[in-house]
Amino acid sequence: MEHWERDGLVLDVRESGPDDGEVVVCLHGFPQDGEAFGAVAPRLAREGLRVLVPDQRGYSPGARPPGRRPYRLHEAVADVLALLDAAGAASAHVVGHDWGGFVAWALAAQHPQRVRSVTVLSTPHPRAVTSVLPRSTQVLRSSYMAFLQLPRLPEALLLGGGGRRLRRLLVRGGLPQHLAERYAQRMLEPGALTAALGWYRALPLGTGLRVGPVRVPTTFLWGRRDPSFAPAAVRGTRALVQGPASGQGLDVGHWLPELAPEEVAAAVLAGVRAAGGRPS
Repeated sequence: MEHWERDGLVLDVRESGPDDGEVVVCLHGFPQDGEAFGAVAPRLAREGLRVLVPDQRGYSPGARPPGRRPYRLHEAVADVLALLDAAGAASAHVVGHDWGGFVAWALAAQHPQRVRSVTVLSTPHPRAVTSVLPRSTQVLRSSYMAFLQLPRLPEALLLGGGGRRLRRLLVRGGLPQHLAERYAQRMLEPGALTAALGWYRALPLGTGLRVGPVRVPTTFLWGRRDPSFAPAAVRGTRALVQGPASGQGLDVGHWLPELAPEEVAAAVLAGVRAAGGRPS
């Protein structure tokens, strides 16, 4: 499986592992693509899992619609449901990082019948993030999101000099140089960065990050040196998981799939087993 379609959009997906394995869907964030899980997916596939790693809307070249409304969170959730349908999967174990983490939380809360387990990397529960904004450092940590919602200016600054500033920001944030180069190069494709920023620009349009509690087996991994999320948001996540739950802080920054693939894969496998799954 290399592609699936929804509402006239064509989205790309990487597939590995046996066709009859339990399905795991890995969802990336900004400004990544499916390569974020390049060191995680093989570990899962070797354990007998069927791993689907999509390039989400805004990142797949065939799924970069104009405007803000197509990038509302519920559209990304519907994309994953369509992916499961196209793959013939009634349910899946869902893994999400960064924006992919918000999608994973929403999927687990709103469609628990389709989610066997959820493993979220770096991203606290959306309600935990919004609830601590007025009374923690989260308002400062989230200030970059307001900048990315501005029209045209983020593109001009980040893509200037052939994406030099974007690469520099990613490397300063702890991302390995070769991946910073890859992600920045992808954003230089015509319209790519504007489409990726659509996720941020859609936030003021409505329901945004309003996501309820999660009751499926849940694992939450976070980086203790992640500048994006306040410790208060991390602590607040536990109260919003009402099913089996585990959590662990790792001594890394934001980019958990790239920087801690062994720990991420182990957490996903533990979640599969907690849900009654049987990786070989």
